[in-house]
Amino acid sequence: MISELKALFDYYEKEKGIDRGKMVEALSQALLAASKKSIGPARELRIDVDPDKGTIKAFAKLLAVETVTNRWEELPLATARRFKKNAVIGDEIEVEVTPNNMGRIAAQTAKQTMLQRLRMAEKENLYDEFKDRTGDVVSGVVRRFEKSDVIVDLGKFEGVMTSKERVSTEDYTPGDRMRFYVKAVEKDSGRGPEIILSRAHPNFVRRLFEFEVSEIGDRTVEIASIAREAGYRTKVAVHSADEKVDPVGACVGLRGARVKNIVRELNNEKVDIIRWKADPAEFVREALKPIKVMSIQVNPEKKEARLTVTEEDLSKAIGRRGQNARLTSRLVGMDLVIEKDQHAAEVFEGQIGSAVHHLVDALGINEDTARLLTQGGLADLRSFADADVSDLTEILGGDSALAQQIFDKAKAHASAPAKE
Repeated sequence: MISELKALFDYYEKEKGIDRGKMVEALSQALLAASKKSIGPARELRIDVDPDKGTIKAFAKLLAVETVTNRWEELPLATARRFKKNAVIGDEIEVEVTPNNMGRIAAQTAKQTMLQRLRMAEKENLYDEFKDRTGDVVSGVVRRFEKSDVIVDLGKFEGVMTSKERVSTEDYTPGDRMRFYVKAVEKDSGRGPEIILSRAHPNFVRRLFEFEVSEIGDRTVEIASIAREAGYRTKVAVHSADEKVDPVGACVGLRGARVKNIVRELNNEKVDIIRWKADPAEFVREALKPIKVMSIQVNPEKKEARLTVTEEDLSKAIGRRGQNARLTSRLVGMDLVIEKDQHAAEVFEGQIGSAVHHLVDALGINEDTARLLTQGGLADLRSFADADVSDLTEILGGDSALAQQIFDKAKAHASAPAKE
């Protein structure tokens, strides 16, 4: 047991950096609880551990009495004077009470408890070392899973990536080396101090840009805001106070090299780099490019922007399951209300209506037939010059007789002399 204890002390002190004094204290308290079962409830029982010799002794302070009534707390005066020659009744005498089976007690009962206390001491060291590293990016190896949490080996210490900090599109396999964002170092969690890691946090992307883009590192280019849905898409708004610097180009890099490295680290998550604008309306337009915003009204008090886009762009502006609109809203810091541009639709409908009436008057057909021809690309009589009967038949749903009749009327109308 002596050599075993010394080896344990040496290992934790050299490899884990735990103070030997803390280990001795942890072992003493663990053995104290374990020894009471063997020694009994002795008065003021204490355990003395010599870390250099690896020895363990138990001592108790007993009261010197004439007649012993409680052997756990009292000692006959004659026996007390063996330890202290001038002892009198009422004196406290410290007596060694180490049981013969102390080695077995230490080996079987106290060792696991001591290791638990040492793990706590190790975690306290972890807190001291990592408390100022919140916001850093660290490299680690996936070691194991505890329920839905991923335990990551960071070298001397372990970090934990909870389920909400994982990226749903990523797979984690023991042995994988990855980079992680240190979201927090919690001292008072239920399991002691813990390093909380993340790969889903938006600031993970921010730090990757700082590492990859030197202009961000030296603050020539600044990241104004980030919006992220981890595993799917991230929008990053950048700007520079130096007019000679293109912030978007700096982040993209030569032939896209810089942003490609970041996308690779994010397992091909889509990254949009956007030029930040001080004007909220212009910022929204930039954030939604290449979608063309027809009109926009910004309400600074409500932090809301109402905008219209064409019918063709509406679904793109909203995005799959609302993702594009949601990310843009977070990026610009405003609620977005995206609507179809009704004015454009009204103008278009007016143009269709005008063409329909023109065909009705010129060809003597009903409005429904004229609308079918207009929607088929024959909006005016000049367009009939490049069409043939088969084209009209297809537009009219296979009615070849009607198609021939209209074609003849259009041809006759074209050859008629212009009215003075």
